Amino acid sequence: MAMASDSMTTICSHCEKGIPTINIQLHYAHCSRNLQKCSICGEIVPIKHADEHFQESHAPIDCSLCSETIEREGWSIHQDEKCPKRIVTCEFCEFPLPAADLLEHQEVCGNRTELCHNCNKYIRLRELITHEFYCQAYSNGVTESSGSGNESVVDSEGIRRRQINNSDGSVRRNEANDPGEEADHRRRTRDSSKRRIMYTIAIAGFAMLIGSFFLSRRG
Repeated sequence: MAMASDSMTTICSHCEKGIPTINIQLHYAHCSRNLQKCSICGEIVPIKHADEHFQESHAPIDCSLCSETIEREGWSIHQDEKCPKRIVTCEFCEFPLPAADLLEHQEVCGNRTELCHNCNKYIRLRELITHEFYCQAYSNGVTESSGSGNESVVDSEGIRRRQINNSDGSVRRNEANDPGEEADHRRRTRDSSKRRIMYTIAIAGFAMLIGSFFLSRRG
């Protein structure tokens, strides 16, 4: 019996626990007679429970689905992630099927098409989520300019561009808007609106003046 000790405790060579030196002889006699170290995990277990410990912790398990023998430590991983016969669902149609058949099924299922309600085009299911995201963003970025048949669009790089259409429906050019040009255009529009309002007021005033003149003459 090999035992390492210090002034107060001694390490039991059987269970490798620190025991008060004064009790080490009595402890070792009891420990070596009643306890056993598991050769697989190193845990100290009662000798009478050694078989039970092995069955519960280390005995291999036969998978009822794929018939493969799995060590108990890896059983949960096999059951949830690795068993080729475990049931999984297709991400496109949510149909349950064995994991071994999933890749082939999704290769076909993902190529089915579905109508995008934003652009009215049929898109493959494997691309639909990404397409709808960018299609919705693109739709929100398109605004029609008033009166000219031109459009302001946001391209894939996030740059707003002016698209000028010909009378026959073809696109004549597609260029980035100049911020200075836009500001100048808005200023001219405001000035034009002010002039129209002033003209309207002047014409209305002139009409009232003429009306008053004729009424006074008739009186």
